[in-house]
Amino acid sequence: MRTLGKLTVPPIGYGAMVLSPGIYGEIDDDWALAALRHALDEGATHIDTSDAYGPDGHNERLVGRAIRGRRDEVVVATKFGLAVPEGVETRSIPVGYAFGELRGSADPTLVRGYAERSLRNLGTDVIDLYYLHYPDPGVPVEDTMGAVADLVRAGLVRHAGLSNVTAEQLRSAHAVLPIAAVQVEWSMWRPIDPELLAATRELGVGVVAWSPLGSGFLTGSVSKLEEGDFRHHAPRFDAANLAVNNDRYAPIRRLATELGITPAQLALAWLLHQDEHVVPIPGSSTPSHITENLQTAGIALHPDTLRRLDEALSSFKVEGGTLL
Repeated sequence: MRTLGKLTVPPIGYGAMVLSPGIYGEIDDDWALAALRHALDEGATHIDTSDAYGPDGHNERLVGRAIRGRRDEVVVATKFGLAVPEGVETRSIPVGYAFGELRGSADPTLVRGYAERSLRNLGTDVIDLYYLHYPDPGVPVEDTMGAVADLVRAGLVRHAGLSNVTAEQLRSAHAVLPIAAVQVEWSMWRPIDPELLAATRELGVGVVAWSPLGSGFLTGSVSKLEEGDFRHHAPRFDAANLAVNNDRYAPIRRLATELGITPAQLALAWLLHQDEHVVPIPGSSTPSHITENLQTAGIALHPDTLRRLDEALSSFKVEGGTLL
């Protein structure tokens, strides 16, 4: 087990975003529920979702159905700030996707309403880990987290988190209430900001790594995208960039073969070795892939292997900019 602040979770969690339509193509709820239940059965009892995944809280409602009858087994994490009620003013949040921005609001007056809606969707009376999904450019992060502190005092939230923030924003929020975890994109092809990592270590904050498999790229099996796949918005998955990136990733795939593990397991094992308080949350709708990912927790990489990986990654220049 690993710790995120004072919260204890398995070393590898489960990112449920992939189970809503429009992410990696179409998926039906029966298949999605089967995947969620398999993840829980295999020990991925830290489930990550958001009120913004899928229409009208679709992803949270799926998670709520999956945990019904076994709530005490599960650490439920969700996020707020992007699924803004109709008629409420939103602000632009720049991102690195082709569409350029998201719209959201982290106004403190909205936070309790966000939480109450998520509690209904999830069918629970408390959220274990509640994240601000993206900082709002128009609201100081400490003001937003002050409203989350009210939820903690009211017993609606157990632990607070931040997602996609800077080291400075983490420090400002942590001064208002203890932050258990920062969620950030971190993988072999997206390094974490060193200042942010240093701040988490200094403050005793865990790191939850979203997209730890590079939106599937680090599985070594992505050669083209199907229609309706969200990754069409990511420049790294443009056909020309994807071909170049696959060529440059070949040495790492070969190393996985040499070690007798899959490229996905190598990518996750490498990440687990970067810090004792990092917890990846890979997502998959395929039970065998879910099991494969979770088995990584038992893989120890020799220092010589880590050195070879660092050398290979130092020359692995990714085409297509960054994902945020």
